[in-house]
Amino acid sequence: MKNLRAAITGVGAFLPEYKLTNQELSTMVDTSDEWIMQRIGIKERRILKEDGKATSDMGTAAVENLLAKTGTNKDDVDLLICATITPDMPFPATANIIAHKVGIHNAWSYDLNAACSGFIFTLVTASQFIESGQYKKVVVVAADMMSSITNYHDRTTCPLFGDAGTAVLLEPTTEDLGVIDHIHHVNGLGRHHLHMKAGGSARPASYETVDNREHYVYQEGKTVFKHAVSGMADVSEQMMKKHNLSHKSLAWVVPHQANMRIIDATAKRLQIDEDQVMVNIQKYGNTTSATIPLCLFDYENKLRKGDNMILTAFGAGFTWGSVYLKWAYDGKDAL
Repeated sequence: MKNLRAAITGVGAFLPEYKLTNQELSTMVDTSDEWIMQRIGIKERRILKEDGKATSDMGTAAVENLLAKTGTNKDDVDLLICATITPDMPFPATANIIAHKVGIHNAWSYDLNAACSGFIFTLVTASQFIESGQYKKVVVVAADMMSSITNYHDRTTCPLFGDAGTAVLLEPTTEDLGVIDHIHHVNGLGRHHLHMKAGGSARPASYETVDNREHYVYQEGKTVFKHAVSGMADVSEQMMKKHNLSHKSLAWVVPHQANMRIIDATAKRLQIDEDQVMVNIQKYGNTTSATIPLCLFDYENKLRKGDNMILTAFGAGFTWGSVYLKWAYDGKDAL
């Protein structure tokens, strides 16, 4: 029997309707469209505005979109894993809530927290269940409502983040396709430079933490930028060398969409052309775990079966890594 690989066989997404533009942000904090575009490359971001809606609602819509596109029966799903840092609540897992809302009753589910590296960490984790032969259909959800933890009084962080939900379907293949290799790293010292100060067991919520605005994203921008550039570039270059990939044999690099300067620096280090890099940061901002699958969703009609791709991300923790995969279907046929 040939070895099994896990192949992405479909991509779904949900984007809130509301667009928070740089112009509107400039009425909230001391910033401007020019300042944001020059330093980050974001023009607008989607924000989930509806009362009572949360991360699970975006994840649910993305999964429903995925199942409809791929013609997958929800009763055939074996496992659902959700990558998120903005769960509906500390417990139960948002994955459990999504499964219930979708009506997936024959699968178990859980959350995985790796911040902006969440999708690639979860993709590799989910792939193991396919490669073992135990499961045939695994759904990976990457969804975050970053507006819920963004301080709109902080001009250094509020332009960065947006909300989105995404989902991909993993199925087994014996062809030379699917997830081939990964290189993942963590460095817990990074927690000092990018984190949420309060709300966990180390610093539970109190009047003081709320008054001090400690339940929002805290980031030391220069330090994070430096580590993100080196981390994403190093691990992607390592993957290319390991598999003898060049700019000619590589169809796509799919980088985490955190900052246009980080994306450009990674592409330059890999010596690949601009049109080989998936970019949609200008439309959505940093949706953390959802950025990479959102790129796959946006570019799906350009993807061809057998395309060599490197996915790469960097997130809080610090977490970073790359995944080498061969795309499993012609994207134009899925639309």
